[in-house]
Amino acid sequence: MEHPWSSAPAADVAQTARHLLGWEVSANGVRIRLTEVEAYAGTGVDPASHAHRGPTPRTTVMFGPAGYAYTYFVFGMHWCLNVVCGDEGEAAAVLLRAGEVVDGMDLARKRRGEVADRDLARGPARLVVALGVDAAANGTCMLDGTGPLLLSPPTRPVAPSAVSAGPRVGVAAAHDVPWRFWITGDPTVSPYRRHVPRRRT
Repeated sequence: MEHPWSSAPAADVAQTARHLLGWEVSANGVRIRLTEVEAYAGTGVDPASHAHRGPTPRTTVMFGPAGYAYTYFVFGMHWCLNVVCGDEGEAAAVLLRAGEVVDGMDLARKRRGEVADRDLARGPARLVVALGVDAAANGTCMLDGTGPLLLSPPTRPVAPSAVSAGPRVGVAAAHDVPWRFWITGDPTVSPYRRHVPRRRT
């Protein structure tokens, strides 16, 4: 199967994200079927993207090549995982927001604690913990087995009619852009939380 981002410009990142639903990401003995993803475009296109103002030491990996992991730290405590997509030189990435653990359940539970199965990878930080990856995965290829992560075509493809779309979670800018995609009704999809600006005290 052709990878969904093949020859896709950054402007098509939303379509790429939609196609990634049902794909499987593996690392360190755990395999997760993606049930929720979120698209981010690049320079001058998407003000919610880390790459909106151009490349920086942190975001260089977002500018390609496609198929590489982009990880970043949030709230001083959590890692998040993206897969880079689009043409090289045009920043675009898809945040892996949530998924269903389909292999390595005991390992995922050991990393995540005694939580319900649906919560093992229900949210971007939880997904990363369940996979057992961190900053070391940044800039590694997710397609050829040379890095800690492997992204594989779906064993259970998702029909277009089973996909829902809505606003992205927790972003301060462009928060109503419907670039979050999820498998409708799947219990592993994370709850939606709109960004609320902090009040100055």
